[in-house]
Amino acid sequence: MLIGFLLALGCSVCYGTASVLQAVATRSVEATSTSGIDAVLLMRAARQWRYIAGIGLDGLGFLLQVMALRLVPIYVVAAALAASIAVTGIVSASVLSARLSPAEWTSVGVVCVSLAALACAAGPGHFRHAPAGLGWALIGVVAAIFIAGAAAGRLGDRERALALGFGAGSGFGVVEVGVRLVDVVDPTKAAFYTNPALYAAAGGGAAGFLLLTSALHRGSVTTTVAAMVVGETIAPALVGVVWLGDSARHGLGWLVVLGFVVAVSATLVLARFGEAPTPAESG
Repeated sequence: MLIGFLLALGCSVCYGTASVLQAVATRSVEATSTSGIDAVLLMRAARQWRYIAGIGLDGLGFLLQVMALRLVPIYVVAAALAASIAVTGIVSASVLSARLSPAEWTSVGVVCVSLAALACAAGPGHFRHAPAGLGWALIGVVAAIFIAGAAAGRLGDRERALALGFGAGSGFGVVEVGVRLVDVVDPTKAAFYTNPALYAAAGGGAAGFLLLTSALHRGSVTTTVAAMVVGETIAPALVGVVWLGDSARHGLGWLVVLGFVVAVSATLVLARFGEAPTPAESG
């Protein structure tokens, strides 16, 4: 359990630091489409060294996330992913001279305490097999995310940011559930490639990156990140509890619920740190 929690924290640090680098790189290039899915924008941003470094950290974070999801309940990893915004705030404050208000520093502390409570209350990893068809259902969710993302370009700025942020978070949430559904993590075995959850996780990750990149380019970053946190935490945590056997230690279910709700709520106070200052502002 401790190892899984530490892996989840490492994942949070990687993702939070990567957000600073990617936001700066994304704002330095021009979009080519008003659609929520702009692959050209993603390719242009990928030419910036900051974006490449961010992708490297995302890759490392993903490996840590996969290992954590094999050891601890989804709600622990989901809360840690939400807490990556706190990491982004700290990195922005130390590297890019962004200022955190007393309320924001308090939120960082609350996030840390809440995650510690979750680590203490989380149940052992006695996970059960998922219901038949859940992997295929995830593929349907990914398709719906892509369709909704493409349609979001017709919305107003605030609604667009909300839709893209929630879509990106939902895509990352599919990754969390999909990883848990891959029973055989062995590329040398055919069962690894015939599991629909594998392709759902890959598609969810791709959708999340595309929608988040487009959302960071314009619109309200606070709205985008808040919606993303909701999308990547609540639904995956519920799926884990209802269908995948995630549980709490005996008598500590209330602490899990309290820790999860407080951790996610505190990250929303830090939502503005989904965006780093533009290159001109950061010097």
